This record gives sequence, structure tokens and C-alpha cells, in this order.
Amino acid sequence: MSGSKSKPTELRRRRRTRQHGCWGHLVVAPLWVAYEANLGTLLRTCDAVGACLAVPRTQHYKEALARGDTLRGRRPCIHWVAPSKERWLDEQRDGGFRLVAVELADGATPLPRLEPARSPTVLLLGHEHQGVPDDVLADVDECVEIPMTGWGASLNVAVAGSLVVYRLAGLS
Repeated sequence: MSGSKSKPTELRRRRRTRQHGCWGHLVVAPLWVAYEANLGTLLRTCDAVGACLAVPRTQHYKEALARGDTLRGRRPCIHWVAPSKERWLDEQRDGGFRLVAVELADGATPLPRLEPARSPTVLLLGHEHQGVPDDVLADVDECVEIPMTGWGASLNVAVAGSLVVYRLAGLS
């Protein structure tokens, strides 16, 4: 039946009955975000694509996740980044993860050309105004930019991260 609406009870029956565990393949890491509302959106996106979320173990992030958790406790895997962002990134790189940053940078891969992740990948998302720090960008495997034709210089971190993680998950 094309065009007919599904009833909420029918949708709930089709959903998985339990949360997924850590698949360890795709990790979304908004390590420098400023606005708390974005983390709830990223949490929902991680759930939708089967990705994990990696965030610093700080009060700012804990409160933002608690406030933005609309999944009612059925959240995807969360990796707590500690003791420092730099050390965590080194551990991921040493563990064989590919580091991909969303950033406006010379030589960045345009989003439509980004291939799905074929190896364990960490998606780095920067601060809404300053982006990913330059010293971190110097060590990433790939930068991705989202082409934009409007007046704005960037999208908010939740929208940008969602667009890219869907691509990395092979769902767009």
C-alpha cells in the first residue's frame, strides 16, 4: 500500500526489541561542541545508524545527554573520552581506527564523494564556531566538507554530523 501511514503501534512492533551493543565500527565523536541540544540529536542519529557516541566525561556532556535523551534510556553505546581528548584520539588511531573530520579545509572530500566506512572509523565533529582544532586536523586521515550554496558558512554540529554519519554508515 503506497502512501498509507503506519500506525504507531505497528511501528513499535517492527522496531528492535533491545538496544544494540557496541559494534565498534563507527564512532561519532563531537568532542568540542558548545550547544547541549545538539547532543540529543546526535544520540538519536547514532541509534538510527548503529553507531556509537564518544564524548568527554565532563558535567557539560553528562547534563546535555541527560537532557537530550529522548530514547528513554534505550541509548546506543556511549564511549566516555578520558583522561584527555588527545590521548583518546591517539588510542583510537593506534587501535586501527580511521579518523575523519567534518571541516571546511583545503583538499577536503566533498560529502557526495565520501565512501561508506570499510574499516573502523571515528567521525570528529568540532565546535560550532571554531571547528575541529588545527592540531587535531593535522593528524586526521580525511576531512569531509558539506557543500553549501546558501549564505551560511556552516550547519549546526548535529545536522552536519548526521549527514556525514549516514554516508559513512552506507545509508545514503
